[in-house]
Amino acid sequence: MVADAIRGLATMTDVDAALVERCQQNDFDAFAELVQRYQTRIYNFVCKMTNSPADAEDMAQDVFVRVYKSIHRFRGESTFQTWLYRIAHNICVDRSRRAQRQVPVAYSLDAPTEEDGGEHPRDLPDRSGSPEQIAERTELQQRVWRCLGQMSERLRVVIVLYDIQGLSYEEIAKTLSCPIGTVKSRLFNARAELGRRLQSYVEAR
Repeated sequence: MVADAIRGLATMTDVDAALVERCQQNDFDAFAELVQRYQTRIYNFVCKMTNSPADAEDMAQDVFVRVYKSIHRFRGESTFQTWLYRIAHNICVDRSRRAQRQVPVAYSLDAPTEEDGGEHPRDLPDRSGSPEQIAERTELQQRVWRCLGQMSERLRVVIVLYDIQGLSYEEIAKTLSCPIGTVKSRLFNARAELGRRLQSYVEAR
């Protein structure tokens, strides 16, 4: 199973590299294919980082506009996916810095989700079980999104990238331009903070 996953990752990387090379030769069809491969994942990432589905679509478009303008400068020092997430993260940070204030809104459970195996299957609540169980899981997930929205960006991003988007420690370190040890430390602290924020809800159950 692990070997299959590694082969799948290598195949995805090879396809991305070929598409990037074509993009750098001004092949717009190749760029359109890259967008198609990643637009849902980037939308989900931005949506979870900003906790604002209303803004996420425009911001995701901004990500690909920046990719299109910059792709000729991509030198393959990281994977295309890592480079793409770094751009998306920078746009989220820019938005946060420009905002006069942040008002968390409920995360939309109707937001598009990745169905090609590129993300963990945690974007939508489990629909199995009794109506009461489904309602409880949905309520818990909504509370998780609200708690994530209240956390600092530096902690929220590692949970989103690792636990939701499925990036490795190495990929996150390259995306955030920090050591792997820092990624692990932030993830530990982020999970601890999320647990504290959810504790009152869990105890009330």
